Amino acid sequence: MGSLGTLLWSVLHVHSLLLGTIVFLFFAYVFRKRRPKNCPPGPSTLFMLRNFFRVDFGKSHLQVQQIVKKYGNVISLPFGGMHIVLLSGLPLIKEALVHQDQHFINRPMTAIHERSFKRKGLAFSSGQIWKEQRRFTLTTLKNFGLGKKGLEERIQEEAYYLVQSTKEEDGQPFDPHFKITNAVANIICYVTFGERFEYQDEKFQGLLRMMDEIVHLETSVWCQFYNVLPRIFDLLPGPHRTLLKNWENMKLFIAEMIKNHKRDWNPNETRDFTDAYLKEMEKHKGDTTSSFDEESLICATLDLFIAGTQTTSSTLRWALLYMALYPDIQEKVHAEIDRVIGQVQHPSTAHRESMPYAHAVVHEVQRMGNIVPLNLPREVATDTNLGGYYLQKGTMVLTNLTALHSDPAQWATPDTFNPEHFLENGQFKKREDFLPFSIGKRNCLGEQLARTELFIFFTALLQKFTFRPPENEKLTQKFRMGSILGPVKYRICAIPRA
Repeated sequence: MGSLGTLLWSVLHVHSLLLGTIVFLFFAYVFRKRRPKNCPPGPSTLFMLRNFFRVDFGKSHLQVQQIVKKYGNVISLPFGGMHIVLLSGLPLIKEALVHQDQHFINRPMTAIHERSFKRKGLAFSSGQIWKEQRRFTLTTLKNFGLGKKGLEERIQEEAYYLVQSTKEEDGQPFDPHFKITNAVANIICYVTFGERFEYQDEKFQGLLRMMDEIVHLETSVWCQFYNVLPRIFDLLPGPHRTLLKNWENMKLFIAEMIKNHKRDWNPNETRDFTDAYLKEMEKHKGDTTSSFDEESLICATLDLFIAGTQTTSSTLRWALLYMALYPDIQEKVHAEIDRVIGQVQHPSTAHRESMPYAHAVVHEVQRMGNIVPLNLPREVATDTNLGGYYLQKGTMVLTNLTALHSDPAQWATPDTFNPEHFLENGQFKKREDFLPFSIGKRNCLGEQLARTELFIFFTALLQKFTFRPPENEKLTQKFRMGSILGPVKYRICAIPRA
C-alpha cells in the first residue's frame, strides 16, 4: 500500500506540475497583451481569468449576453492573448460586414486551422487567395446547377431515399442524426465528386461520425488552450490530437476521391466541382502566383463538405425535434402540405410561395436552433474605427447572432418556438434582422443550396410522417456545444401518414 501510495502521489504530482505550468504560461501570455487606446469597453483581463473556471463552455454564447447587457453593443473580450470584439445589434453588424466590409473581410487563423489548412481553401483563407477561391467556387457551383432544376431534382431524389430509410424504422424509436447527415452530405458529394453514398456504407458513416466529432471538439477548452500555446500542446496528449487526426483523415478521404477522378479525367468533359478545379489547375500550371493547386483543392472541397453538411443537417434535426415538441404546429404543416402538394407530388421550391406556413416554420427552426450563435469570426484587416471605438489590425470580431435573433424588442416571443414571427396576414414575411447565413461579401456561399435543401427535405419528411416522442421518453431542447450547435442526442418515432 505504501508503494502504491507513493506511485499515485508521483503521478498526481507530475500531472499537477504540468497543469500548473500550462496555466502559468497561459496567464503570462494573456497579461503580455495590453488593450489599445480607445478600444471598446468590457471586462478586464483579470476579471476574465478570475472567472475562467466558472465559465460553462457549453453555454458560453449565452453567458456572454450578461456582459453585453452591462457594457453595450460593442465590447472587448480578452481571452488567451487574443483581442476579441463582440458586435451586437443590426446597425453595427451591417456597418461592419456591409458598409465597412473591406476592413472586416479577413478570417482569423487559429493554430489548429493553420496546421490543418495552411491558409488555403474557402473558410480559412484571406486576401487574394480567398477572392480567387470564392469567385471560382461561386461560378462553378452555378454552372453545376446551383439554383437550377437539375440540382433540385437531385435533392428531391435524395429526399425520397431519406423517406424510404425512415420508413424502415417502422414507427419505432430511432436516432435520425446520421440518416439526415448522410442525406445532406450526399448533395455535397454529388456536387463535388459526382456520386452519392448509401446509408449503409460503413466507411462513409465512419467519415460522418468523424466530421461530427470535429465540430464538437473544435470549441472544447483543451483545443482552445492548444490555439494559445500550440508548441507546448504539441507535446501533450489530449482531445486536440484527436481533432488534428480527424482533419487529416478527412483530407485523406478527399485526396483519394481526387486521385480516382484523375484516373479517368477528361479536360473536355467537366462532370463536377473536382473536374472543374483540375481544369483550373491546368490553366494556371507554372504560375507561381496562382492559388490553384491540389492542396487548395483538398481544402476547398473539405470546406464545402463540412459547411454544406453540418449546418443543414443540424437544422433539420432541430426541425424534427420541434415538430415532436409542438404537435399543434406540426398539424398545421400537415394540413398545408395536404392542401398544396398532397401525398403524390414531390415537394419543390415552386411550392414555397403557396406554403407560407411551412416556409415560416423552417425559418423559425433556424432562429431557435441558433446553430452559429456568434457567427464565423472575422479579423480586422487594417486599423479602423467602428461605433466610435478604435479597432486595431488583427482584432478578432464576432457578431452576436444570438442577441439579434432573440431580441425581445423585435421578436414577440423570443424564447418560444413561434412561426408567426415570419407571418403577416397569413403570408410569409421576410425579416431584415434574420441573418442565419450572415451578410455581406463573405456570407455563406451555399445559402441558396441550403434554403432549397431545408425546404425540400423538411416538407418531404412531414408529407409522409408524423413525428412523436417515444413513449416514456422526454424530449428536450438542450443543445450540444460545438462550432455548430445541434440538439443533444435524441430518439424519435416517425409514424407513417395515411
